[in-house]
Amino acid sequence: MLNHASFPALQQRSLQTVWHPCTQMKQHETYPLVPIRSGKGVWLHDTEGKRYLDAISSWWVNLFGHAHPEINAAIRDQLDNIEHVMLAGFTHEPVVSLSERLTKMAPGSLGHCFYASDGASAVEIALKMSFHYWQLCGHVQKNQFISLQNDYHGETLGALSVTDIAIFRETYAPLLRPCTHVPTPDWRYAQPGDTPEAHALHTAEMLEAYLAKHHTQVAALILEPLVQGATGMGMYHPVYLQRAREICSRYHVHLIADEIAVGFGRTGTMFACDQASIAPDFLCLAKGLSGGYLPLSVVMTTDSIFQAFYHDKTARAFLHSHSHTGNALACRAALATLDIFERDRVLETNASKAAYLNSIATPLRDHPKVENFRHCGMIWAFDVKTGDHEFAAKCFRLGLQHQVVLRPLGRTIYFMPPYVISDEEIRLLIDATLAVLNTMTD
Repeated sequence: MLNHASFPALQQRSLQTVWHPCTQMKQHETYPLVPIRSGKGVWLHDTEGKRYLDAISSWWVNLFGHAHPEINAAIRDQLDNIEHVMLAGFTHEPVVSLSERLTKMAPGSLGHCFYASDGASAVEIALKMSFHYWQLCGHVQKNQFISLQNDYHGETLGALSVTDIAIFRETYAPLLRPCTHVPTPDWRYAQPGDTPEAHALHTAEMLEAYLAKHHTQVAALILEPLVQGATGMGMYHPVYLQRAREICSRYHVHLIADEIAVGFGRTGTMFACDQASIAPDFLCLAKGLSGGYLPLSVVMTTDSIFQAFYHDKTARAFLHSHSHTGNALACRAALATLDIFERDRVLETNASKAAYLNSIATPLRDHPKVENFRHCGMIWAFDVKTGDHEFAAKCFRLGLQHQVVLRPLGRTIYFMPPYVISDEEIRLLIDATLAVLNTMTD
């Protein structure tokens, strides 16, 4: 066991018993964890009274910040009724109401909701459901999946099979199914002189060429609409989604939209697919679904897919379950989150906040070490010209010294702040990031 006697008590206890995610634990021999005591709005407060602006919404989940009074109240009220009941053979008002509201909001006719606890689980469900559908329809050879170069869909084995991040895939390769990753429409990969739209159309042509040859074996294309998150916030033109929808329909391949990170207003519209005026066959939602409060995810799909499983034989049912499927507390948190969207005209307010941040971000955009400054809704990112392999860790630690949580993806710094961020807090975020950048590039 590591000796962390010099660390404060909570940090020491955590390092002795908690295996933290996406973390090389040995690194905490030289720098401590941040022990958080409380949160309010965009701010996290540690046990020593220091505060940090949560510029990444705690891994992109807390849409309306921490300790939102309305979501808090909804959860407290639900506690006095039922906290959880299994959804096999039972149902309850929060899960029914949430399903009804989601089906009215979602693009197209996605009228059936299957719940789980997290984003990777939602991806697993969508992949299994697509595969099973084709088996039930007699197309047993349609059992392969394709995704985009640089896509991230989670770290369970099925989700990791369609993820294109080398460190994960190489480590667990013997456990994964083969998957083809077609070229990304991310405009950073465009040929010199090509516009983002031209690049998107060119990569869509390559998608079509692949499916023209292999569509009889492909069950579904899964993609992150508009923004590819974990591999550096790659952004692309909505025309790719339009073409992907057309191509998948032509070749009888399902389209799975993984909006786990980008749903619920992150890209400027309620769902990223809205910007292309398309509807997928499966829509995966999580993270902000419960306002970031409780683990909850959902896969939404069409009546035609649902009907393929609707049969007298149990063996034709969709064979999948989670103990906490449709958890009542999480569903109440989600309903409160949707109430805030409706009452506070959040999308319109976010557009104003985004315009303000863009108006004061010129020093970042023009910084000599910054390239590819980009923006989509309430997501900003830019790449830093650096060869420092420790850039991300150093940036995180420096950010904390300037009261801001920055967690770069490689050499990409990004912002995904809670929607409740104020103009004053936006200015602090920009100023702190500039201070960090100037310190690291002096």
